[in-house]
Amino acid sequence: MSNRVLMIGAGGVATVCAFKIAQNTDVFGELMIASHHKEKCDRLVDAIHAKGYKMDIKTAEVDADSVEQLTELFNSYKPDLVINLALPYQDLSIMDACLACGCNYLDTANYEPKDEAHFEYSWQWAYKDRFEKAGLTAILGCGFDPGVSQVFTAYAAKHHFDEIQYLDIVDCNAGNHHKAFATNFNPEINIREITQKGLYYEDGKWIETAPLAVHRDINYPNIGPRDSYLMHHEELESLVKNYPTIKRGRFWMTFGQEYLTHLRVIEDTGMGRIDPITYEAPLADDPTKTVKVSIVPLQFLKAVLPNPQDLGENYDGETSIGCRIRGLKDGKEHTYYIYNNCKHQDAYKETGMQGVSYTTGVPAMTGAMMFLKGIWKKAGVFNVEEFDPDPFLEELGKQGLPWHEEFDKDIEL
Repeated sequence: MSNRVLMIGAGGVATVCAFKIAQNTDVFGELMIASHHKEKCDRLVDAIHAKGYKMDIKTAEVDADSVEQLTELFNSYKPDLVINLALPYQDLSIMDACLACGCNYLDTANYEPKDEAHFEYSWQWAYKDRFEKAGLTAILGCGFDPGVSQVFTAYAAKHHFDEIQYLDIVDCNAGNHHKAFATNFNPEINIREITQKGLYYEDGKWIETAPLAVHRDINYPNIGPRDSYLMHHEELESLVKNYPTIKRGRFWMTFGQEYLTHLRVIEDTGMGRIDPITYEAPLADDPTKTVKVSIVPLQFLKAVLPNPQDLGENYDGETSIGCRIRGLKDGKEHTYYIYNNCKHQDAYKETGMQGVSYTTGVPAMTGAMMFLKGIWKKAGVFNVEEFDPDPFLEELGKQGLPWHEEFDKDIEL
């Protein structure tokens, strides 16, 4: 087997993933990076080679919305695995092309429709039978959260609990990029995610809250207390399905007040809208003439905000992401906290990217490695907690994201 991988995307997460692939050529035989702009892929390859990595990497241009273009590319390159680090709107077209060409599939975020901020797995789970019949593997949500958060839960269930009852996923970015306002990954996706209604699971029901309405201080290791907001996050949907003993599942993320103020202004001024508006714009070559253009305010905002890929150099501080779990072992109640802390500057020195990209890109590479080694390989569509967590977590620690455990302490939640 050639262990040939095709990665779609050339943003911050893809940059980290490509660097880690180039560091692990004992597993990854060949790599192609494809994106809407080939020159971005070429710059990424140059950056990898400038750091001294010798891997021969091919690049290509592809429109990931076009099943036809994707199919043509997959048929010509014949990858064993496609790593989808493009936009979540493009998940289904890439999965369709994988089925058409007999390629296995891995992504880091669930599909969402372009015209609606709606996050759920039903669209991708619907591919289960087709991947099964084709004898292909599709691994969904293999970033950090979703991704490692589910592997942490699976590890807890395997080693420390007979019954997980209460699960809180806690995500803190205590970094400072020294910009007035910036998002840590694609602003279009980031702002859509944060401004939607909160959602958590309790006693068999999904309970909705107003956006960012529920919040509390949570203490994070090496960081201290941070105001943390209850949000909807897609991994809860698969975790409560795969661990039916869960009585309550929640997801918390930290935000600073200045960030939230900017966010409120963006929303109040209509810049967070995802529906197109018509705008009369002057022509570039003749400003006296105008043309009507259709523009999505949030996409325009993305064009003027700092590029998340450029934040790493001056980013200090660290992230802390983990799972706080309460449940039963041998009839007794126990608490368990498993987490990773990642310093932005360490991530930048290694890959040129900040910690948020690093904590997503490293798990994507690790999941791909698990597939290529035959450890996470079975026909169908799977969330990461449905595989053996042990080899993944062992490898994750070696690849730059070590994890820590605390037993029977106050988990605050």
